[in-house]
Amino acid sequence: MKLRVDGLSVRFRLPGAVVHAVTDARFELREGRCLALAGESGCGKSVMAHALLGLLPGNADVTGHAWLGPLDLVAAPEKVLARQVRGRMIGLVPQSPAAHLTPVRTARDQLAEALRELGRTEAPDEVAARAGLRPQDLDRYPHQLSGGMAQRVANALALAGDPPLIVADEPTTGLDRPLVDATMAELRRLCDEGRAVLVITHDLRAAERVADDIAVMYAGRIVELSEAGAFFAGPRHPYARGLLDALPTRGFVPIPGQPPELTRLPDGCSFQPRCAQATPACEELPVMSGKGVACHHA
Repeated sequence: MKLRVDGLSVRFRLPGAVVHAVTDARFELREGRCLALAGESGCGKSVMAHALLGLLPGNADVTGHAWLGPLDLVAAPEKVLARQVRGRMIGLVPQSPAAHLTPVRTARDQLAEALRELGRTEAPDEVAARAGLRPQDLDRYPHQLSGGMAQRVANALALAGDPPLIVADEPTTGLDRPLVDATMAELRRLCDEGRAVLVITHDLRAAERVADDIAVMYAGRIVELSEAGAFFAGPRHPYARGLLDALPTRGFVPIPGQPPELTRLPDGCSFQPRCAQATPACEELPVMSGKGVACHHA
């Protein structure tokens, strides 16, 4: 089942201000592929994921479309999202999985409840095994789980309804490198089984292990969208190049300056104040080209 996001925008209404969290996002994600949505913290990645699931607070205004098969997730009422989408069509792996587990119930109890509510007949042990868990792991409480185990429990909960789309929101946060690699390998396995996987991350090294395509966000906008191989061989947007150059394996060179406030975005290119290539042309907002980059100097 293909996900097609078309002109998705999210605004948060605050007293005396509007937060432009996501602006005119457009991308497609097909079955059997993984799209990594990358960018600095606060650029709108997680907001986009929550918009797909209808999990934003009441002061959020969402416009545009997000088609999952024939269903527009943006226009769908809460009853449809709760009964048909969450868990059944989209499985969510949240940030900091241990914090999202009920502390006074075992992993087995929580997985069994998810299966029951989703109308599934599989045993918890069967679903847990697909996420790399042993039966005895399910009998632990959240505080008894290591970071890797908590991540696997979150994966099992996301898989409980056998959804065609998995959204993994910063799945490697707080994990050491071996666990990061294991988590990425698990997400890659889900793709190879035919699922579509959307990974939200600031860890480009992890994204390189799993992604078929890369979308780079800056200040709420997707500024580059390309196949992963082409991206890591040579990104075209100055911000995307800066993200790669900041990796320890690629020079460890930080991007100067700070991202703009999402309540006061500039009229032109939001990256202009931090960009060494900026010219007067950057005072006009660049549009996404047919080659997948939004920059006057790509």
